[in-house]
Amino acid sequence: MGRFVLVNLWAKKGRSFGITLAVALAVMTVVTLAAVSNGLKNSATQVLEISKSDFTVAQKAAPDILNSTIDSHQLAEIRATRGVASAIGVLLETQDLNAANPLFIEIGIQPGDLRRFGVTMVAGRPYAADASHEVMLGWRAAQNWGLRVGDIFHANGTWNRVVGIYSTGISYGDLGAMFPLPALQAYNRVPGALTLIFVKVTPGDSVAKVAAAVDYNHPELTTIRTASQFGRADRNLVFLGAAATGSTVLAILIGAIIVGNTMLLSLFERTREFGVLRAVGWSRSRLVALVGSEILVLAVAGSMLGIGFSFAAAAVLEILPPLRGVLHSDFTTVGFLRGLYTGIGMAVIGALYPALRAAHLTPLRALTHE
Repeated sequence: MGRFVLVNLWAKKGRSFGITLAVALAVMTVVTLAAVSNGLKNSATQVLEISKSDFTVAQKAAPDILNSTIDSHQLAEIRATRGVASAIGVLLETQDLNAANPLFIEIGIQPGDLRRFGVTMVAGRPYAADASHEVMLGWRAAQNWGLRVGDIFHANGTWNRVVGIYSTGISYGDLGAMFPLPALQAYNRVPGALTLIFVKVTPGDSVAKVAAAVDYNHPELTTIRTASQFGRADRNLVFLGAAATGSTVLAILIGAIIVGNTMLLSLFERTREFGVLRAVGWSRSRLVALVGSEILVLAVAGSMLGIGFSFAAAAVLEILPPLRGVLHSDFTTVGFLRGLYTGIGMAVIGALYPALRAAHLTPLRALTHE
């Protein structure tokens, strides 16, 4: 049977290549979108990992996490919530410094909150609370820019003297810069505005209960404790996840139509062949197995080819000017499995009707087919 399948596929190279390519393109789309979605989600959730907090507070249903807006009055109310040991208000902004740093992260935070935020000084000192031209660079950012303590760093349309180099232990934070909170608010013309609040719960109190109290008292805000809850504050990630799921379903449906149409044409061409096989004693189930085996081989080959294409597609996307330095694709086993079942699913669904129709051909009718 295996040899017969391979001979049939080789005999119809054009048809085989067409189905394989259709499967490959569908799988490439699904796997690439999953990798892009995972990469963007990982980058976004790293914002929450900068601080060693028990949970984070953000504006509910913001377009994305960096557009979350919280005011200083809400920060004061959260600090007064029973069970809250500390609440650190942070302003997060991004700046397009150059082609290699289109989304350079800037963190506005009071110097008194640095230690509780998880900042360790590597060199120099923290900035002053009321400084307007002082900045601390993450050690990775300082390394990338070739800057040391005492050097000048240009950002926000002005100069800033590097007074310290810090480490957070999180690459996202160590690739950015920290400014005095009032200075960053002034640079961006958002006095009193915060992006996120990082909350530590009093030892012995329930994190879930304190988070629930904040949610109840502030319906306009939301608490985030895990990556799966990130969609509460970032609608873009919800849309990305829905797009990845939708693309899988759409790829299966469209691919099944393409495969089904091609297999039906093949059925008409091979009617006499199927008639001969039935005449020499092949059962209906064996004929279905033949057609199914052929399409399964093409589906697996197309899926492997599509996964290869997805690496190339992601690499191209990452070097496009609007996405350079922003997109870091993350290929996962789940993404590869999604691509594989997309390829096999579209092929099996598309070949189901032609296979059953071939099996129900009577030998006499098939042999007299012109």
